[in-house]
Amino acid sequence: METRSQWGTRAGFILAAVGSAVGLGNIWRFPAVAYDNGGGAFLIPYLFALLTAGIPILILEFTMGHKYRGSAPLTYRRMNKKTEFIGWWAVLVAFVISTYYSVIIAWAMSYSVFSFNLNWGSDTGAFLMGDYLKRTVAPGELGSLVPGVLIPLILVWVITLGILFKGVKKGIEIANRIFIPALVIVFLIIVIRAITLPGALDGLEAFFTPDFSRILDPEVWVAAYGQIFFSLSIAFAIMITYSSYLPKKSDLTNNAFITGFGNSSFEILAGIGVFAILGFMAGQVGVPVDEVVSAGVGLAFVVFPEIINQFPGLNALFGFLFFASLVLAGLTSLMSISETYISGLMDKFKISRGKAVAFGGGTAALISLLFATQGGLYLLDAADYFINQFGVALLGLIEVVLIAWVLREIKNLKEHANEISDIKLGSWWTVSLSFITPIVLGYMMYGLFKLNLLKQFTGEENTTGNYEGYSDAFILWGGWAVAAGALIVGIIMAITKWKKPSANEEENLKKEAQ
Repeated sequence: METRSQWGTRAGFILAAVGSAVGLGNIWRFPAVAYDNGGGAFLIPYLFALLTAGIPILILEFTMGHKYRGSAPLTYRRMNKKTEFIGWWAVLVAFVISTYYSVIIAWAMSYSVFSFNLNWGSDTGAFLMGDYLKRTVAPGELGSLVPGVLIPLILVWVITLGILFKGVKKGIEIANRIFIPALVIVFLIIVIRAITLPGALDGLEAFFTPDFSRILDPEVWVAAYGQIFFSLSIAFAIMITYSSYLPKKSDLTNNAFITGFGNSSFEILAGIGVFAILGFMAGQVGVPVDEVVSAGVGLAFVVFPEIINQFPGLNALFGFLFFASLVLAGLTSLMSISETYISGLMDKFKISRGKAVAFGGGTAALISLLFATQGGLYLLDAADYFINQFGVALLGLIEVVLIAWVLREIKNLKEHANEISDIKLGSWWTVSLSFITPIVLGYMMYGLFKLNLLKQFTGEENTTGNYEGYSDAFILWGGWAVAAGALIVGIIMAITKWKKPSANEEENLKKEAQ
């Protein structure tokens, strides 16, 4: 097998893997999911999901990438030529995510600047939708490009592609060595300040108070598995790609445990910070904490600016630190997401990293302009929902079923991991991947298809209707077409012939790998 780039140190790989896993969802999704599903009691199914799905799949993907030494498409091809399209499907899912994820980072970049003068004013919702995003069009309409989003978006891509151009050791590893410690320090400052605010204890009590009656609710367990699944960067080519750059002697299982628990530790830290601040806000406006709990874009860009307005002091500094943490978390994830298709292009077409970054990253940057328009938020919302539910989650189900039951690769992969790892894999790993994870993900996918297909294709009146009430036409092209398009393009890429490098290209590729 050809010479491949390698991480400089084990710490560099772990920081990069944790950096990929720790993203915007840790900060704005986990706290609300935990609160809505039993508070402190949610940590029981959450930990169970981490140990039976999150870490087992991390070990699986670390081992796949390490054993077969390639990007996701090349790894699947080396396992079985007929499965190459699954690797490309995963890469295309990552490609789609990178096009809109970059835009959210651009928003955070803008808001870190807005923080200095609290430009969002007293009506933070109106500022976001009106003054900043200029959302004056209906769903399905794009309108014109928004300069306030376009300028930071260009900066996001310049930073990301500049780092990726430098390669694995000199680019991604060095960037994560800077960004991840900076993110942890910044967020610790935020949490320490948050827990000293008046009302913070009320927020923490709301977050951690266990509702053990929810433990028997199957939907709580599905929510726990969903959170673990979506927050660990598994099933869409990232961890396979990153682990393919590991040296031959690498402790795969230990790396997976460190990555999994590192990600979860940050999520819980984020939950403490977010709910301490929400407790402060609830006290300021005189309402219960549950009335101010929010998630996603609304939490980060509407609720938090409103809270920052009410801070007893140093509003601007706190605002800057919060949005800077979003930028740092976002950039480390965007780097890893983009590396999947850059690595895939390099393997398939035997081109240099520079060409792969220019073509793959440049194409993603151009497509991201769609989300920087006046109607970009609608498109982002639909694309994010469908590519995650019917891209990432469905891929995860297919991955474990394929490897455990179709290719019967579990035994071979277990032997490979055990040869070089301190923590030996036993029956818990086999059972988790062969039974527990497929059953839970299968149940999740059944519920998602039922929810999203019944109304649209059967016309049943007792369903909840389209996602967010969007029109059938918009859901079709803004949601289903995006998710299906990733699969279709993945199949096309798989049937494209692999290029053999010329002597000069082979020499250049070896130099890049050093």
